[in-house]
Amino acid sequence: MHGFKGERVLMRIHIGERDKYQGKPLYEAIVQLLRSRHYAGATVLRAVMGFGATARLRTDRIEVLSLDLPIVIECVETEDKITAILPEIDQMIEGGLITLERAKVIMYRANLPPERRTASWQMDMTGLWESDEPKQG
Repeated sequence: MHGFKGERVLMRIHIGERDKYQGKPLYEAIVQLLRSRHYAGATVLRAVMGFGATARLRTDRIEVLSLDLPIVIECVETEDKITAILPEIDQMIEGGLITLERAKVIMYRANLPPERRTASWQMDMTGLWESDEPKQG
């Protein structure tokens, strides 16, 4: 966890709940891949409504219940690690959307008892974005 603060990349993967990879849910396979490669973390979010490239509406409303709700997997990591995993994820996904955006990590920590906390425990809200550096001259 040490040194994770600062500019990182947020990867969002939009897929369907029923999407599979090698017989198991695709979202589970992607999270397991990220974990096996020691990425900082991943979160799977199940949406209540959405549509994608097919424009087919998917919702959890009873009158038009979908059995394939939208799923979003989020992962924040260094640009190098995100770039490295993209070809493998591309091979796993049949249809979906992947977006990347910059993220400024100000806190990344486990819940530790006070005696195990270090100086890096505090939020780091200082500093500029890399592209916001003052111009010389």
